[in-house]
Amino acid sequence: MELFKYMELYNYEQVVVCQDKESGLKAIIAIHDTTLGPALGGTRMWMYESEEAAFEDALRLARGMTYKNAAAGLNLGGGKTVIIGDPRKDKNEEMFRAFGRFIQGLNGRYITAEDVGTTVADMDLIHEETDYVTGISPAFGSSGNPSPVTAYGVYVGMKAAAKAGFGSDSLEGKTVAVQGVGNVAYNLCRHLHEEGANLVVTDINKEAVQRVVDEFGAKAVDINDIYEVDCDIFAPCALGAIINDQTIPKLKAKVIAGAANNQLKETRHGDLIHEMGIVYAPDYVINAGGVINVADELYGYNRERAMKKVEGIYENIEKVIEISKRDEIPTYLAADRMAEERIRRMRNSRKQFLQNGQHILSRR
Repeated sequence: MELFKYMELYNYEQVVVCQDKESGLKAIIAIHDTTLGPALGGTRMWMYESEEAAFEDALRLARGMTYKNAAAGLNLGGGKTVIIGDPRKDKNEEMFRAFGRFIQGLNGRYITAEDVGTTVADMDLIHEETDYVTGISPAFGSSGNPSPVTAYGVYVGMKAAAKAGFGSDSLEGKTVAVQGVGNVAYNLCRHLHEEGANLVVTDINKEAVQRVVDEFGAKAVDINDIYEVDCDIFAPCALGAIINDQTIPKLKAKVIAGAANNQLKETRHGDLIHEMGIVYAPDYVINAGGVINVADELYGYNRERAMKKVEGIYENIEKVIEISKRDEIPTYLAADRMAEERIRRMRNSRKQFLQNGQHILSRR
């Protein structure tokens, strides 16, 4: 891998390689952009096929967090960590405390959180060595389980997308096909049920499906049939890359709005659904409730304040749709443009501040 060439391509600021022989720690911290503030992004622990694959994942995820945080209106940049190892058997206290010391050494440029393969308990161990960590135990003043907050953000974002698709943000009487009913989607279904939406659900976990059927009167379908459901809104809340050449021809929904990450298999699939007239709520905009919630911990967590910020996802989806119409581009590109415009405005304002300061100094 030509690391510097890749970093130059997307203008990454820093990559930190962390190693601790005694604990077995092998970690890569990627910091993409800190224009808006310190880089915030979770720590993922995974058994990568190669070190190159680990670097690529860290870099890709860090850049994604820059866009997610910017689009969410947070004063935070984007970063990510990957730890190479099996989260089921390679974890130990020394590993996460060593990692915490590496984070502390960055002096606030990077703030971590949970991700795939890491837990609240792991964050607590990191917290033993640094304050630059979120998603710790509630006893330390954290926000706790982020799933309900993420779900609420998806719910309000879905209402904004529905307004664009149907002329009203009311979901009463609308049929919503929910793919995956894990922790986030379960709470999303609760909000939808309370508003009077009709639910059609699927999941590989039959117990999770039955729970939603029993509590919210949902109709269950096979995992392969969810795409062809006669519905108003399709809500992907499971795997990524599910909007693809095979599934797009089956879709009957006028709106796609769900919690899953990386829903478009390729960017051209975003172009296809745009041409079909489907309103797509870009995933990293609509599912930002979790990161908004943990970011509030940096100010001393206040749930009322955090939920007020999460409600702003409604306006963020509206802005994306406005840019899509203004620039005649698909919403996935409009989301990127919204994030890039915010970063550019801040970069320009800082540049102007520095220029003015230098001018004053030169006059002295």
